[in-house]
Amino acid sequence: MLTDKVIFVATLILAAVYFYATSQIPSLEIGDPLGPKAFPRLLGIGLLITAGILLMEILRARKTPPAADPNAVEEEPPHWPLLAGVVAWTAAYFSVFTTLGFMISTSIFLLGMTAWFNRGRWKMNVLTSVLFSVGSYFMFTKLLGVTLAQGMLPF
Repeated sequence: MLTDKVIFVATLILAAVYFYATSQIPSLEIGDPLGPKAFPRLLGIGLLITAGILLMEILRARKTPPAADPNAVEEEPPHWPLLAGVVAWTAAYFSVFTTLGFMISTSIFLLGMTAWFNRGRWKMNVLTSVLFSVGSYFMFTKLLGVTLAQGMLPF
């Protein structure tokens, strides 16, 4: 419960810093009418929505009584090995990003993450990883005009 509150506050602080940094981006008088601030502002709004959803979950958890004995002390395993594994997996993702390209490296990265956090649901994990990678690639390249690493794929 305390962890959720810390994450909530950290998300709000990150969103505030992100919005401040976005406001420092210079606006151009010519070119795209939305300007360079549109996409960063959308990400900031996404952060605020995420914080709001987490706040709703915190409030909902407060209303439901605990199912177990409240006097029992529950031992949690240390989170450091998991955190180190995620950091190492993310570093591996960054190291092969240019070589393999966005779609392949992101699919492999997401498959590894979903395989760990959503164990035993291989069909769902593969579909989620591949469809997210392909969908976000085409959204960024075709709709937003962003150049992403092609890697081994011809497009």
